[in-house]
Amino acid sequence: MPPQTTTPICADLARSIESEHYSTSPPKEKYYKSCIGTFGAELKWFNIIAIAIVHVLAAWTLIVFPYRQYIGLFIYSHVIGHLTGLGVTGGAHRLWTHRCYKAKLPLRIFMMLCFSMAAQNNLFEWVRDHRVHHKYSETDADPHNANRGFFFAHCGWLMMKKHPEVRRKGKEIDMSDVLEDPVVQFHLKYFNVLKIICAFIVPAIIPPLVWGADWFWSVMSVSVARYVLSLNFTWSVNSAAHIWGGKPYDRNIAPSQNVWVSIVAIGEGWHNYHHTFPWDYKTSEFFSFNATALWIKFFSKIGWAYDLKTAPQALIEKVARNRGDGTRFKIGHFEATENGDLIHNS
Repeated sequence: MPPQTTTPICADLARSIESEHYSTSPPKEKYYKSCIGTFGAELKWFNIIAIAIVHVLAAWTLIVFPYRQYIGLFIYSHVIGHLTGLGVTGGAHRLWTHRCYKAKLPLRIFMMLCFSMAAQNNLFEWVRDHRVHHKYSETDADPHNANRGFFFAHCGWLMMKKHPEVRRKGKEIDMSDVLEDPVVQFHLKYFNVLKIICAFIVPAIIPPLVWGADWFWSVMSVSVARYVLSLNFTWSVNSAAHIWGGKPYDRNIAPSQNVWVSIVAIGEGWHNYHHTFPWDYKTSEFFSFNATALWIKFFSKIGWAYDLKTAPQALIEKVARNRGDGTRFKIGHFEATENGDLIHNS
């Protein structure tokens, strides 16, 4: 089994935990007063219409889908949705954006194909925007600045042109490591084809061809409903996990520990930890509700992933003690033990 290391990708990241000054979280009342968000730029009407249409179709599908008749199709949609999420969380996020671990060619190809099923921006844009988000979180340079309201942080930022600061700071981000990866190069070259095939065609034709599922419901459940749910699960990390939850590692930043986001986004909701220790492959101190971390751990056991980076336990405890809000072992109505087990608070 490849060894794990507590060495962060950038040495100065660890030092910055103790010295960097983070912008304070805005008052909660501002979030509720500006739930819709601030739209201070030209709207992208194509995106608005497209997002509205697929959401209406997905909502209709989720309501009228014959669940009892097509239970196999229902389960299959969940499997495809999980793999889609893994491509985003384990691939675009933890591998290519933060370099939390290293991956051999088979795993990079697998993660790239899973990410293509999400039909989001290409890997270059996704990684660049997320690196900007971490560096300038909750400022005008943040692509989905939560200070501008829940809706803006969730999906409104995709419905309007970017703030000039987002564009300016984005150009300063070093993306050489991403562009040097031949898997990413292939993805960028054939992005539109991969997106259509991986997100909408192949997943939808497998059920009818393999076990005779209904073509219409296969398309509506796998290509439409699954796609929209996957989008919202990813978006919830930018919105809900920047608004609601405890801040056991740094009470002075907006990212929060949100158990519900962690469930739907397979481990991405432990956001206060992640923004405090962004190089940690687990994105959390504990493994509870963190499917992505378990997948990466599995891939390390079979030799596909290696050099898994973690935050030193002593550093975690020191930062939590000095800067946290005291909720380190509290997860909703549960309390975590030192080894990560959950105990329900009666």
